[in-house]
Amino acid sequence: MSFSLLTDARSFLFVPGNRPERFDKALASQADVVIVDLEDAVPVADKAAARVALALAWNQWPTAQRARVVVRINAAQTDSHPDDLSWLAQLPGLPAVMLPKAEKTSDLMGVQDALGEAATALIPIIESAEGLANVDTLARCPRVLRLAFGHLDFQADLGMACGTDEAELASVRVAIAVASRRAGLVAPIDGVTTDTQDMSRVQTDAARSLRFGFGAKLCIHPLQVVAVHAAFIPSAAQIEWAQRVLQAEAAAGGSAFTVDGRMVDPPVLKLARQCLAMARLG
Repeated sequence: MSFSLLTDARSFLFVPGNRPERFDKALASQADVVIVDLEDAVPVADKAAARVALALAWNQWPTAQRARVVVRINAAQTDSHPDDLSWLAQLPGLPAVMLPKAEKTSDLMGVQDALGEAATALIPIIESAEGLANVDTLARCPRVLRLAFGHLDFQADLGMACGTDEAELASVRVAIAVASRRAGLVAPIDGVTTDTQDMSRVQTDAARSLRFGFGAKLCIHPLQVVAVHAAFIPSAAQIEWAQRVLQAEAAAGGSAFTVDGRMVDPPVLKLARQCLAMARLG
């Protein structure tokens, strides 16, 4: 299975697993990936029914739809986790499993064992001090495709009281981005914005994610998807600058050159190429 859709994805939209009437609506949105949630969005009493509902929908979706669906199962520390693992076989071709509150390699190995030979990737969510302490090890586990940051649970775990700009979490975001880079993973996925009305706030939060080296963001409402995509698409001015840099490189023929009065070195060339790559995804 090719995971290019998941690696290129900028928006991951949650839909509750116990609301099957919302599954197709989520897939009809502009979200790159839809996460059917069996964890926080589903009461314990409804988790079994949610599994049944998703399995039924899965059998009706064409391959192209299945390729956009990820399942967030319950954390390894919960009573619902073993039932989730035994049920995963009912979703043949599942692209990825998102594991919340990932803290130990054994958490991920248990999911891998349940998946068997299935070509299903893992997306661990870092949501605790323990998970952060082991982030490098978790990032290097087999099948891990991307890391995600559950910043709300992280704050709760540490008893933090973050401001609107979440400056208190800057070092955590850097650590997750660095761990992803060290493990050769694509850029990680940042947490949700709880405000479902103010799209400027969503776009501001997504722009912060990009500044910290994240490549995607979790969403809890379809309206947030457009704002997230806008933040991750380079502006016209940035695209024009990147094109001029690469044109100047070609004209220089290997010699040193400048753009806008500034020397262009390999890091600047890399940034220009990354800018144009992001523009193509948009």
